[in-house]
Amino acid sequence: MHAYLKPIRALAGLLLLLLCASIAAAATGDYFVYIGTYTLRRGKGIYTFRFSPATGKATAVSLAAETPSPAFLAVHPNRKFLYAANEHDGPDVAGKNSTVSAYAIDHHTGALTFLNKVSCRGEGPAHIAVDKTGKALLAANYRSGSLALLPILPDGRLGEAAGFAQHHGIGPKPRAEGPHAHGAAFSPDNRFALVADRGLDQVLIYRYDRRKGTLAPNDPPFINSTPGAGPRHLLFHPNGRILYELNEPGSTVTVLAYGAAGGTVRRLQEISTLPAGFTGTSATAQLQIDRAARFLYASNRGADNIAVFAIDAAKGMLTLVEHVSTQGKTPRDFSLDPTGGYLFAANQNSDTIVLFRVDARTGRLTPAGQVVEHVPEPTCVVFVPAR
Repeated sequence: MHAYLKPIRALAGLLLLLLCASIAAAATGDYFVYIGTYTLRRGKGIYTFRFSPATGKATAVSLAAETPSPAFLAVHPNRKFLYAANEHDGPDVAGKNSTVSAYAIDHHTGALTFLNKVSCRGEGPAHIAVDKTGKALLAANYRSGSLALLPILPDGRLGEAAGFAQHHGIGPKPRAEGPHAHGAAFSPDNRFALVADRGLDQVLIYRYDRRKGTLAPNDPPFINSTPGAGPRHLLFHPNGRILYELNEPGSTVTVLAYGAAGGTVRRLQEISTLPAGFTGTSATAQLQIDRAARFLYASNRGADNIAVFAIDAAKGMLTLVEHVSTQGKTPRDFSLDPTGGYLFAANQNSDTIVLFRVDARTGRLTPAGQVVEHVPEPTCVVFVPAR
């Protein structure tokens, strides 16, 4: 690096930190926290509570909408609508024509008003994602190994599936499973839809036509993951040039270079999410990146912790910082609050949401001393501004 570039890059980094700090300072209003759950035991649907970042306090939990196993939630870009993937159609029922439900959000009370639900043309939707314009939703059907594209109407309701892709084949050994579409993501420019298929050990790539609302296989149509890795979720770096792949049974994160022009991906790094010497059974669940794109977080179910990684600003590569216990069992999901100051860990088998403070400088997590209890089987955490 030329000597004269070093102070310029240092200044740019300082300005980015100051900008993020000012955004966080401005975003000090309260939020409604919506919790997706399984309803196989005591759960009844989507729960909510109010959270104040200024005080770090949460109110009591209440039921916002009764609906079967809303295991994953997504918020519309305009923050007016909430969508839920109904992974199970009822108690102990794995329906073969599962649904996605739509709700209108009351920003004053946190109440949800049911709008409609539509078939996702498959079984067991494990993940949903809304496109950047808020005009379409992807549903990854885990049990049937398929992907559905649902139009979002101007009033927030969902239309019947306009695009559909059925995955085929058997993944490589050692697991050699059939297709299990698990995580979906739209590319930053909204031109491609990418799907992590846990069963095929592949990340599949589709061209997304926003005007027609259709999907078509890209060329090349997929990239193979490490055999046995089992890709679960995908997350783009804010720069749009790096894609992170979270692998479930493999307990790793794969760093991929993303080519926006052709929707191509290329492997750069693969790093374990588990502590050195860990010998138990564990599987990853969720990953998130902080607003300054300095740290990446991943949860481990079994090890029951959050792995914290530092992100190389130039290449997007990861370096382990620490592992922090989630103070509960099976952290199926977690989420950074909109200010970036807190991380909410959803412990599915402990029925708790545990709050951690986030050190913006180091990325490290410290228990905030607050545990939201009596949330049955929490599986997803999302935030919506309150008024």
